[in-house]
Amino acid sequence: MLARDWYYNQRRQLGLDTAVASIYDRHDDSDQRARAALNMLGVQKGWRVADIGCGNGVLACEAALMGADVDAIDISPAMLALANIQARDRRVAVRTQPAGMLSFAYQPNSYDLIVSEFTLHHLPDFWKAVALARIYAALKPGANFYLRDIVFVSMPDGVERDVEQWADFSIKNHDFERESVVTHMRDEYSTFGWVIERMLTDVGFTLESVDYHAPLHGTYLLRKPKPDQPS
Repeated sequence: MLARDWYYNQRRQLGLDTAVASIYDRHDDSDQRARAALNMLGVQKGWRVADIGCGNGVLACEAALMGADVDAIDISPAMLALANIQARDRRVAVRTQPAGMLSFAYQPNSYDLIVSEFTLHHLPDFWKAVALARIYAALKPGANFYLRDIVFVSMPDGVERDVEQWADFSIKNHDFERESVVTHMRDEYSTFGWVIERMLTDVGFTLESVDYHAPLHGTYLLRKPKPDQPS
């Protein structure tokens, strides 16, 4: 299927170059935040974990330090290079895979946890649903999917207000230029939270928790039901 000429080209999106990678996740406490998330998710030694859109590999390395068997997946060679450096410096073993949500290799029902942070918005909505179905298939029954992304919480008539609030928040708290917000709105594919929720449940996930926080940030904890459990 992945060889079909109509399949979406994930490499056409932004964020693939070394310049972007060099400023990615500059927060000094990124390892602490990743560890807190993994502790909340109950990661255990021997779990198979995938971080799709792994960026510089901080979360993947934290999972490996907890004893997990980790696949660090990213479409960007520059990001994977940073992830490899991170793993080397922290003396942990992670497998890197140059792929995206639509192309990562997996065995069905094989992962105990899949994490994806700020990656889904690179896909148009049709392809978001395709990607989420692939993630669902890759998880073991009863396993969790932890998703964070940039989403619109309001209805369409509130978008202008939300975008301006997000621009102000990003400039004040993350040292972003306004142009980065403009580029995101113009060239990327953030959608509404209620659209994401419908996609997730239609694919088959059980929505364990949803948190909409900071302008345009959404965090979702999903579970793939076991055969004897309702979705």
